[in-house]
Amino acid sequence: MNPTHSTSSGISFFGRHQKRLHKYGIVIAFFALCLIVALVGEYQVSQGAWSDNYFFSDANMLIVLRQVSINGILAIGMTFVIITAGVDLSVGSVLALSGIVAARFATNNAGMAIGDTATAVLTPLIVALGIGIVCGLINGTVLARYRLQPFIVTMGMLSAARGLALLTTGGNPVSQLNNDFRWLGNGYVAAVPVPVIIFIALFGLAWLLLNKTIFGRYVYAVGGNAKSARTSGINVIRIKVLVYTLCAALAGIAGLILTARTGSAQTNAGAGYELDAIAAVVIGGTSMAGGVGTLQGTLFGVLIIGVMNNGLDLLGVQSYYQQIIKGVLIVVAVLLDPSRKNQRD
Repeated sequence: MNPTHSTSSGISFFGRHQKRLHKYGIVIAFFALCLIVALVGEYQVSQGAWSDNYFFSDANMLIVLRQVSINGILAIGMTFVIITAGVDLSVGSVLALSGIVAARFATNNAGMAIGDTATAVLTPLIVALGIGIVCGLINGTVLARYRLQPFIVTMGMLSAARGLALLTTGGNPVSQLNNDFRWLGNGYVAAVPVPVIIFIALFGLAWLLLNKTIFGRYVYAVGGNAKSARTSGINVIRIKVLVYTLCAALAGIAGLILTARTGSAQTNAGAGYELDAIAAVVIGGTSMAGGVGTLQGTLFGVLIIGVMNNGLDLLGVQSYYQQIIKGVLIVVAVLLDPSRKNQRD
């Protein structure tokens, strides 16, 4: 047998299937991770450490989905931003600010009481969305109109929004939230947690927006080559403003849900959440160089992080290792990004 022919055949096989492997690699990685966690769980059972393998139980699957819903909502907006070759470091702080101000309209304290169920949910929702939209408009307008680096502008908003959150309450949490509002974070609809339903609904709407509308095509065009997009008549400034507004608005919704789930609005809420959102998007195959990425990939990136965190918790691994693993995953995902080759060439 000719060794050269064998080597060429191997290279040819991977060449033919490179796109397919890149497309479905994240799905394979997700199911492989689930299998590894389940097998380790079986080993724990065999050693008598567990009475049964809890990982694949219905209760644990719902826990995982509820846990990933917040990061999932943030990652949806972050996907749009990163596709335009940007980044938003302020989503964690916007989440905290939105949650705190919205909670002020959902407390049982005298003077801030909500009269009926619809108002108890609708008023905080409008407030949280409004704050997110304002923060996003500021981010997008400043960085797009003055052509500043997204890293710098959103880092400034990160600090400003966190400061406003502290200023709003004097550094104290907002508690005693009414039960109607808390249903957003702890309620169920047909045995499915409300945060999961909201995440799925937002994901579906975002998928349609990105894949079935002119706006979605413009988002990819701006990320692929902003100069060419501008030459072809696309209003690049408007697209960037809308993208950052969308991202911050989703952060506002995430802050609302997190506050409802925990039962109080904390000034330090959302710290580091921007890193988890970026990690999910990058692990899901969206290129930091812009122009490449899918929400489907982001979904599996979110699930991988959620399963990893849940599995390590079940196995009794310290949370510090979760941060290390996420850091490694981000670096590996960037190294495997096909667009890096084009940048080097």
